[in-house]
Amino acid sequence: MKHRMYYALLGAALLGPGVSLFAHHSPSAIFNMKNKVSLKGTVTKVDWVNPHIVMFMDVKGDDGNVVNWKFESNPPRWFTKVGVSRADFAAAIGQPVNVEIVAAIDGSKYGYLQKITFPNGNEISLVEGQKEEIRP
Repeated sequence: MKHRMYYALLGAALLGPGVSLFAHHSPSAIFNMKNKVSLKGTVTKVDWVNPHIVMFMDVKGDDGNVVNWKFESNPPRWFTKVGVSRADFAAAIGQPVNVEIVAAIDGSKYGYLQKITFPNGNEISLVEGQKEEIRP
């Protein structure tokens, strides 16, 4: 009986970390990759955290009311590899930006960032197959 418990705990300890690797989701599980939306608004907050940075933006709707959107994006390391830093996003807070996203399947004001144009005109595309660098 002691040996069974030992092997069960050992197996759980060895398999546990591997199972968490499969927990990472694909964007298509949450976002409708065919529902592309272009928005212009003001960046209100950026969480520069792993596994994905998160950006919040106020967008004025057709009715004139301001709606807060939340966008998930690539990891911080991806951005630093293409020359975009935390400071670039921090400089955008309070400023107008244009974004292209794919919207959440559930219809909420949540999306996955595909492209962003910063206040200084620099833009970055996060879509596979497009140039993944800052373009002035």
